[in-house]
Amino acid sequence: MNKRKILFLGESYRADAITWMKGLKEFGDFEICTWELQTPNSKKFKRILEYLFAPISIRKTIRKEQPDMIIAERTTSYGFLAAISGMKTIAIAQQGRTDLWPEGSFLYPFKKLIQKHAFKKAHLIHAWGPVMTVSMKAIGVDMRKVLVLPKGIDLSLFTPSINTSNKIEAIVTRSLQPEYRHEIILKAFGILHQKQIDFSLTIVGDGSRLQFLKDLATALQIDNKVIFTGRIPNTTLPKLLQESNIYISMPTTEGVSASLFEAMACCTYPIVSDIPGNQSWITHGQNGQLIEIDNIEKLAEALVLTFENSASRNQAILQNRKFVEENANYDLNMKIISEQYHALLNLQK
Repeated sequence: MNKRKILFLGESYRADAITWMKGLKEFGDFEICTWELQTPNSKKFKRILEYLFAPISIRKTIRKEQPDMIIAERTTSYGFLAAISGMKTIAIAQQGRTDLWPEGSFLYPFKKLIQKHAFKKAHLIHAWGPVMTVSMKAIGVDMRKVLVLPKGIDLSLFTPSINTSNKIEAIVTRSLQPEYRHEIILKAFGILHQKQIDFSLTIVGDGSRLQFLKDLATALQIDNKVIFTGRIPNTTLPKLLQESNIYISMPTTEGVSASLFEAMACCTYPIVSDIPGNQSWITHGQNGQLIEIDNIEKLAEALVLTFENSASRNQAILQNRKFVEENANYDLNMKIISEQYHALLNLQK
């Protein structure tokens, strides 16, 4: 039997995309080819122009590669391109809570239209978590086509390890972009420093805010306690999570966070922003803390209380590891996704 081939539309360098494609190769024995826009997001008008001519380029790729199926991330961009590609088997994934973002954008009405078309044409729609189904139901998506399942994380890589340090050793693993609110986290640790509470804070990753955040750490006089690792290989991440006792993530919006699953798998206690994407996985006071967006004082308070209450913290982290094993196991979930793709292809024969 010939190996089935999938054309992936999306940013192939992103960790999410790499996980998705790797799982399909590993558990579905698929061959993967890719297509993506070449213009960076910063050059908006040039990117829109490239997008307008993308269908021609994609059809050319289809003729050359002869894929059996097309898959795409983001319903408002690559998902729509998949929907108009002419392919017989289409799977698209909603990446954010709605994918209709930013709400104030002049492209918003256009995005609504193309998203509706993408949903209609897709044979399978991925919701990586329950939070994504809310907007789908609201606009009348055929929910029989929706698979609610995260891709999961590699539990053989992200293994449990309980940190017994006598000080707060916190970690942040989100991209250094404005929507992740790293400055709120730094200011909360500034309060801890003023109260002479000892800590170390590791900020993993890179992004447009790196220099701003380094300058802020210096201004808050905590630069000697904050480590900016820069970009690191994903294989180094588990060790850093295992060496930390608190994981912090304060985004203003969230779809499904693999970073949160990774922390939960490594038994790092989560303190995250109180938004729908996090409420799907964290129950406040039970298996983590949910903090109001941009509330510096509440975050500082939660850090101290969490650290001091080691008994309930240890109970929560063991519960979190069990939850991830049952709900976000990459081996199990990617096998299910691969099987769904094969079933779709068999239907289209």
